[in-house]
Amino acid sequence: MSRLYQSVQKAQKLLRSANLDTPQIAAELLELSHYRRDLDLSDLTPTEQAALISNRSVQILPSDDDLSARIAAAGESGITVKFGIDPTGAEIHLGHAVPMIVLSRFQRMGHNIVFIVGDITASIGDPSGRSDERPALTAEDIANNLASYQDQVSPFFDFSQAQFRKNSEWLADIKLPELLGTLSHIPTSMSLQREDFRNRLDAGHGLALSEFIYSVVMAIDSQKITADVELGGMDQLLNMQMGRKVMEISGQAPQLVVAMPLIEGTDGTGTKMSKSKDNYIPLTLAASDTFGRIMSIPDRLTLPYMRAWTEWTEPEIEDFEEACTEGRLHPMSLKKLLAADVVAVMHGKSAAIEARREFESRFSRRRFAALNDIPVINLTEHTDSSLSHLLVDVLAFASSKGEVRRIAKGGGLKIVWETNSDQQTDRLTERQINNSLTSIVKPPEEDSEAVAYVKMGRRLARITT
Repeated sequence: MSRLYQSVQKAQKLLRSANLDTPQIAAELLELSHYRRDLDLSDLTPTEQAALISNRSVQILPSDDDLSARIAAAGESGITVKFGIDPTGAEIHLGHAVPMIVLSRFQRMGHNIVFIVGDITASIGDPSGRSDERPALTAEDIANNLASYQDQVSPFFDFSQAQFRKNSEWLADIKLPELLGTLSHIPTSMSLQREDFRNRLDAGHGLALSEFIYSVVMAIDSQKITADVELGGMDQLLNMQMGRKVMEISGQAPQLVVAMPLIEGTDGTGTKMSKSKDNYIPLTLAASDTFGRIMSIPDRLTLPYMRAWTEWTEPEIEDFEEACTEGRLHPMSLKKLLAADVVAVMHGKSAAIEARREFESRFSRRRFAALNDIPVINLTEHTDSSLSHLLVDVLAFASSKGEVRRIAKGGGLKIVWETNSDQQTDRLTERQINNSLTSIVKPPEEDSEAVAYVKMGRRLARITT
């Protein structure tokens, strides 16, 4: 029996207990999930390893069986697994953590991990999914961005047993004849099959030649390190397939491709987590802020995030879901388990416990009245002001009306009525953001002395008259 299977059995016994909504159970579950992060997976068979990778991916090319066979053929020496990221910004976020968690599994299975920072490819800019050209980055921009990358991702890997490389190590020395020799074997149609390229050309937008060959330059990374597997998001699928083509041109066995799901942003609008949408959680965020941001997500994202960010297996996640359905676990408690799990990875188990305690002290029921450091909105002063105007221009809770609308759509905009003994929450809709706060704030009939608060995500303001 493998170590992972033993751990799953222990967790499922706990998850099927009568009541999961207790501090003791929460502590035991955090202990189990934290233990799982460092669990040695080398006792899994090649088929079991491939299955553990496959159950968190969207697609493996050519197939799961090919991955199992590649692992078996490598034996004790292990396969070489590549993951690359371009330093186009200074922060790595939890959207990037999805493939990194699977990369960590490969390492704990005993394989050879190569984490590549694209300091050369960043100067081109990945055109995937873009409708226009990415602004050019200077060498200084790139150097500043990648300065802390290894530190940011170090919680996921043991870099004493893994490689952290910059692709300038080989791309800076590529000679023109070598590049032309590779390009001469790649049909133009291979790049033109990209929908984003076709859309840009059809719309009359620019498409630089450097963008056109971006996937080829990135593919050379795979050739130079002789990758067996490349991990990346589904938006990188065509780029990773180019890696197979370039390796084939150079006479190498083409790498396998493990395409990971793209994670939805925290605002609940359905868009991908990204810095440009401001719906992301950076890895550099403080423990309490990370915990709070996860607690502010729509409930429907809790289980998808558990699949993306934790080491719980699918049977265990199904047990979590069943416990919520049966009332043995409150959805808020499940979200706290997720938040603690993520914080424990980045900041340690003690920090996760403290972040949970701080959150419960500050944001639990019947606690708002005790807070002194929150802004105040006076209804008399803002009789005709729309809710969106107050949130954007007065409170600065959002940068635009569109952001307010997205958060309302995701269920994150509320009016909270608080008394000494109770709390009532009214969720606001997208249509109500144009209404005046005066028309929205109507005290509960049973208690005209209740104090009102407007809550947007984790941001809170008291309403006075």
